[in-house]
Amino acid sequence: MAYPRQPSVFLSDEHEVFRQTVASFVEREIRPHANEWEAAGQCSRELYAKAGAAGLLGLRYDPDLGGSGLDFLATAVLAEELAKGDSIGTAVSLMAQSEFALAILADEASDELKQRWMVPAIAGELIGGIGVSEPGAGSDVAAITTRARRDGDDYVISGQKTFISNGTRADFLTLAVRTGEAGPQGVSVVVFPTDTKGFEVGRRLDKLGSRASDTGELFFDECRIPVSNLVGEEGHGLRYILSHFGGERLVIASFAVGIMERLIELGLSYGAERETFGSTLLGFQTWRHRFSEMATKCEATRLLSYQAARLLSDGDPAGDLAVSMAKLHAAEAVQSVAADVLQLHGGFGQMEESPVPRYFRDAAGFSIGAGTSEIMRELIARSLVSSRTQ
Repeated sequence: MAYPRQPSVFLSDEHEVFRQTVASFVEREIRPHANEWEAAGQCSRELYAKAGAAGLLGLRYDPDLGGSGLDFLATAVLAEELAKGDSIGTAVSLMAQSEFALAILADEASDELKQRWMVPAIAGELIGGIGVSEPGAGSDVAAITTRARRDGDDYVISGQKTFISNGTRADFLTLAVRTGEAGPQGVSVVVFPTDTKGFEVGRRLDKLGSRASDTGELFFDECRIPVSNLVGEEGHGLRYILSHFGGERLVIASFAVGIMERLIELGLSYGAERETFGSTLLGFQTWRHRFSEMATKCEATRLLSYQAARLLSDGDPAGDLAVSMAKLHAAEAVQSVAADVLQLHGGFGQMEESPVPRYFRDAAGFSIGAGTSEIMRELIARSLVSSRTQ
């Protein structure tokens, strides 16, 4: 039973045509393999090449690099549709490359670095990841301790990263390192090739959700890379990372929209077929009204996300606040919808043959990734308080 999505004033006809392109890709290339990849703990490497050929790995980037030169609204549409493939881990794997690893390079890296790393990554020939989180530094990026010591024309890197999406098989990392003293001014970003001597992948981490996204802990032992791999200016890394959180948060909010839409479809289909006490589940007012609430949460999240995407595309400073609100609302809305649809399915909702419990698990991480809900509330609160003091 199809979800009754409303037309959006934010999207053009081109966005809707693109949506159909992504939906067809998901139906053909992702959903048939979802169970296999969830069990394996990673999607196939071939999927990156197929996504690259379909133009899905470089939406917002320069056509001269193989990108499509589109806007954040296209990114939102892409994330929504990828989320419907019954494997959020697969969607995370693709977006961890196309949005998380490449966005900083697109805006700050030298032309040489862009040609060497972005072009093949956009084509799906290389896999990238972003290396920021550490055992003692998650959302607090300024607290990272992985050190890059200058030695002539090289950086020598030692330290550890954890919770790194695509980390167990990435060909390169957009890596946050400490090149200066403790605190925000000492953070830089480099491109780190994972075939560098001294680099080692530790465990592939066993996660609650997003299981088809390989997530690893990484170790750096006196790894030597050229200083020319520095992205932008030394000591400006924290600003680069924080200024690109907006794209990551938009992706998560848009994932939530796609999940809610998919779950409502699954729930409506099941509710129309399952009979109890002489009626289908949809014959009971309590479930009809809960679906009304679910659809309202989905559309409210979509509108918040599209508003944020428009502001981010326009370079409007209000985009940071808008995307924080979108992500905060999305994380709570999708967890609520996932719980309701799981409840609707009863015993069947506990069975791994259904995608419903998988989405329930996957949604649990949305209040943590790219900044916790507590941090989103603090960012929103600061904006409110600041507006009172100006």
